[in-house]
Amino acid sequence: MIYIFFLIAIAIFIVNNFLIKKNILPSHSGEKHQKFVEKKSIQLSGGIYLGFFFAAFFFTDYKILSIFILIILFLGLLTDKRIFKDPGIRFFFQLLTVLGIIYFYDLQILSTRVLLFDQFLEYKLFNYIFVCFCILIVINGTNFIDGLNGLVLGYYLIVLSFLLINNFLTLPFYSDDKIVLFFYLLFLLYLFNLFNKLYLGDSGSYILGLIFSFIVINCYMLNQSVSPYYIILLLWYPCFENLFSILRKFRFNNSPIYPDQNHFHQLLFFFIKKNINGSNLLINNLSSLLINIFNLITLMIGSMDIYSTKLQLVLILCNILIYVLMYIKLFNYRYKNIF
Repeated sequence: MIYIFFLIAIAIFIVNNFLIKKNILPSHSGEKHQKFVEKKSIQLSGGIYLGFFFAAFFFTDYKILSIFILIILFLGLLTDKRIFKDPGIRFFFQLLTVLGIIYFYDLQILSTRVLLFDQFLEYKLFNYIFVCFCILIVINGTNFIDGLNGLVLGYYLIVLSFLLINNFLTLPFYSDDKIVLFFYLLFLLYLFNLFNKLYLGDSGSYILGLIFSFIVINCYMLNQSVSPYYIILLLWYPCFENLFSILRKFRFNNSPIYPDQNHFHQLLFFFIKKNINGSNLLINNLSSLLINIFNLITLMIGSMDIYSTKLQLVLILCNILIYVLMYIKLFNYRYKNIF
């Protein structure tokens, strides 16, 4: 196992240096929403490591999923290279990919513990559409929160940790060795990202959102006693960031499919930068750390009883309330009482 750890670290180091030397996947595209650390070009290479790692270690057990992950990697790389500039085209290919995975693996959400809605879920077509909607929300929400170093990778490290703590990983390919390696890869990428050596890019965000959506839905299908709202709690942040962003963009007559600089983490970065002296990298890492500490505390409380729907609903509603109130405060601080 130790030699595999060493080989993975060396592989990332070599590939990253090659990409930097050739400047193949530069992050500095000139778009304002990307300028939160440095103006130099950092490589958008995170998706490459995630995609090929999954294909290498999980292909035997999950051939179809591995192929679709490589497809989503290719889609993300085309986006990172600004070949796919139209958000509508990106969404269309995301939709086809997610529908393919849902169909081949028969992914379904069997119960939401809401009687009327569960009756609709009994119709497979409706169930597939609902699952597709949920996964697309997670994928794009993950991309939305990928604006600070360590935010996305730190968040999913926390999620994976609680899945392990609660013995919630029950799929066949979740052997101890593979989970340790996956955790190690995420942690290694987290460190590289934290010190501004690489970014996830759209490809990395898409893959992480897809993998964790697949994991939690499958785990819930095999663990019906667990509250479905614990599943929502695990992924509440990227999901709500996505939904809230759509609503606020409509509020200001902006297109919901184009990026801006008004996501929660960006406003928090601005607030801290105005109140603390420090480099952009320091403020960036501090902002992501504060958000992830909040999510860590939330999941610690939620994991006290993963079977209690009441507890999970209270936590989700509290998180939404805190998010909205803090967002309004940060937004008003930056734009002087526009709300």
